[in-house]
Amino acid sequence: MHLNNSKYPVTGAGLGLRRAFISSLADQFPSQVDFMEVAPENWIDVGGRYGHLFRAIAERIPVVCHGLSLNLGGPAPLDEAFLHKVRQFLDTHNIRCYSEHLSYCADDGHLYDLMPIPFTEDAVHYVADRIRRTQDIIGRRMAIENVSYYAAPGQEMPEIEFINAILEEADCYLHLDINNIYVNSINHRYDAETFMKSLPGERIAYAHIAGHYVEAEDLRIDTHGSDVIDPVWDLLAKA
Repeated sequence: MHLNNSKYPVTGAGLGLRRAFISSLADQFPSQVDFMEVAPENWIDVGGRYGHLFRAIAERIPVVCHGLSLNLGGPAPLDEAFLHKVRQFLDTHNIRCYSEHLSYCADDGHLYDLMPIPFTEDAVHYVADRIRRTQDIIGRRMAIENVSYYAAPGQEMPEIEFINAILEEADCYLHLDINNIYVNSINHRYDAETFMKSLPGERIAYAHIAGHYVEAEDLRIDTHGSDVIDPVWDLLAKA
């Protein structure tokens, strides 16, 4: 994999925007931060003081969106009303990229977790079709994020083949989560660097790094609750 920086919607180092510190950012924005990432679910239709602060930041620095609830792999119909709101949000604030997790998160109710999609040919076609429909509604390509997983029931193909097949069939971008690659490489015993090099670098929109919890020597849990460890930084350097 070779990342072509000229094709990135954003470059440099980004930060996830939280209401807890948005006021301080509006007063004095850190020069080390090149863009902000937000969950659209947390900011669509927000008005008042927080809405004003968000608009001020979006006018000052590039913003990308990373969704939490689209449920790309789920059995329920896509929430097209929500996607129309997403499009308006993206257009209003000149959002550089919209990404979502390659997972499902609802089945007769919200699951409050990101569940892995079975690595099957049928799932490739199903998810790719939903991604294409999403892109039609939002009027631009979206990016899908590779997720962490702990079991793969009904698996018909390797994870890397599954991801690449969806990227090709849906003609979408990839939101590369480097920590998830590392976590999966430990849990499922594969080489993280080889996996990363097998991804199409020309489709990378931007990348995530994060921390995780060490449950056991051969088990890592993706929590985003710890410091980023050196092997994850090393993978980022090799991307």
